[in-house]
Amino acid sequence: MQKINILAIVGSLRKGSYNRQLALAAKEIIGDRAAFALLEYEDVPLMNQDIEFPAPEPVKRVRNAVKSADGIWFFTPEYNHFFPGVLKNLLDWLSRPISASEPQVLAGKPAAISGVTPGMFGTALAQDHLVTLISFLNMKVMNAPRLTISYAAQQLDGQGKLALRDSYPYLENQAGAFLDFVRRHMQGK
Repeated sequence: MQKINILAIVGSLRKGSYNRQLALAAKEIIGDRAAFALLEYEDVPLMNQDIEFPAPEPVKRVRNAVKSADGIWFFTPEYNHFFPGVLKNLLDWLSRPISASEPQVLAGKPAAISGVTPGMFGTALAQDHLVTLISFLNMKVMNAPRLTISYAAQQLDGQGKLALRDSYPYLENQAGAFLDFVRRHMQGK
């Protein structure tokens, strides 16, 4: 069987963000069970139909990464009870058809969602809003298990890095479940 290709999309552009650290922890957990890459998209311009065709090079690059992925794993913070604008902008670009003959690249892709925040509510509201959007875009959402981690500061090591002392087993569980979810989707094609 071919190796599963997971693409992680982090909702924060900050290189040291908790959610980027969470994505890297998921990559470590998955190990050699699947290919796992983080999508870099800080150069994607604001969505603007005036520049939609031909698509800017950064948009072409992220579309190709999504097209080649077997599953998309979102790691999103929560900003004002919503997922970040940079993630919405990326999804706006990815939701657009590539051409008159080629549809958007998200439809049918299996998706998982995780998130960590310093606040007390985790990222549950942001995740619910994200599920609404990606369901509309016809992604296949793994609704359970989802992972929301609150009070990130309580799970930091001595260098201020996310250590996931309490949440690591939940991330392991979600990683295994997502690999199974993607595998089932691939077999059903």
